[in-house]
Amino acid sequence: MRSLYTKILLWCLATLLLSFYAFFYINTRVLPPQRRGAGFMGSLSAFQLEEAVAAYESGGKPALAAFVTRANRHLRGSHHLTDAQGRDLLTGEDLSSRLLDPDGDGPPRFPKGMRPMQVSRRTADGRFHWLVIMPPPVNDSGEFIPYYLVVLATVVVLLLLLASRIVAPVRALTAVMERFGRGELDARFPSGRKDEIGNAGRAFNNMAERIETLLVAERRLLQDVSHELRSPLARLSFAARLARTASDRDAAIDRIKHEVDRLTELVSSLIEVTRAEGDPTERARNPVDLDSLLNKTVEACRLDAQARRCAIGYRGSPGVTVAGNEELLRRAVENITRNAIRYTPPETEVEVALESRGPEALVHVRDFGPGVPEEKLSRIFDPFFRVEDSRDTTQGGVGLGLAIARRAVAVHNGTLCAENANPGLRVTMRLPLA
Repeated sequence: MRSLYTKILLWCLATLLLSFYAFFYINTRVLPPQRRGAGFMGSLSAFQLEEAVAAYESGGKPALAAFVTRANRHLRGSHHLTDAQGRDLLTGEDLSSRLLDPDGDGPPRFPKGMRPMQVSRRTADGRFHWLVIMPPPVNDSGEFIPYYLVVLATVVVLLLLLASRIVAPVRALTAVMERFGRGELDARFPSGRKDEIGNAGRAFNNMAERIETLLVAERRLLQDVSHELRSPLARLSFAARLARTASDRDAAIDRIKHEVDRLTELVSSLIEVTRAEGDPTERARNPVDLDSLLNKTVEACRLDAQARRCAIGYRGSPGVTVAGNEELLRRAVENITRNAIRYTPPETEVEVALESRGPEALVHVRDFGPGVPEEKLSRIFDPFFRVEDSRDTTQGGVGLGLAIARRAVAVHNGTLCAENANPGLRVTMRLPLA
């Protein structure tokens, strides 16, 4: 009984058998055979009474005998026309005890049990009674049993096909899940169905796509981290060997310290990436004044801009509020702004702007650097990605700032995109308004 196929089949079969039994029981027990034709027999006996009286009054006993003979020949039972006292007008037999409706103003009545079925009618003036006596009804329900069996067999075959059709997509979905569980991350359920199974398949596809994206991203991140660690560790090892033999030990120690600082920055950035991807339900969602947050962030980055002999300007929009985690949003904006400061040429200005457009808040950060080739724009938010010709390691950083920003924005149901501004690069953050 653990199989869904078996359950569906047995439930349908049980319903069918119960329906057959209910029909059979009502037909043979609840509704006696004599009751099935009560309405018809009542109307027929009233008509026969009128015809029999008319025949008797117009042609006497010969005409009545001819009418009764025809009735007995063409209809079931024996037919009798009696006088007011219940005596048969043809045979003289006393049938008064069989007159079930002596008043004659109600529907025909029938005795219970398996006695002969009797129908009696009386004329309006009470002079005549029409009596029909029929033999006990024969219970002929058994003759329908072969038909029941044929119908039952046909329905069982149809139920087998129906159950197979219902269970087939469930089995297909199970097979796809098993493939995914074995590591086939591209396993997907065909999403063409419009029923509940199709909805379950689409939900699985969405989950599988998300899991695949996360696993692929984590694998790529692990590969990138390994690659990024290789160079500073090699330089650190070389500096350590140099410190043992070089005459200028202070310079060697300074180099070791520089590499250690770089590794520390890399580890700190990786921790930020992990925090940005943490469970959003564990972080408080409070109203955040974006205008105030951007003002503070721009002021915090102003010293960096001065160190690179560039300026930073902010064009605000008071009253723009979003719901989220202020610290995560601050880190996202700061990483984007510092990235712009890093690549904008001296004597230029990094532009930071805030605007409200429809249901969204838009934050624009633009530099005036060399920009990014169009084919690489979609990758600048990947961890450790750098454009070798213009945004290489000589500019500093570990290549995680924009990746941290994108993940922090995604946590807030927002998006981050970049476009060339000619000159420079414009990064736009979109967040839903509170």
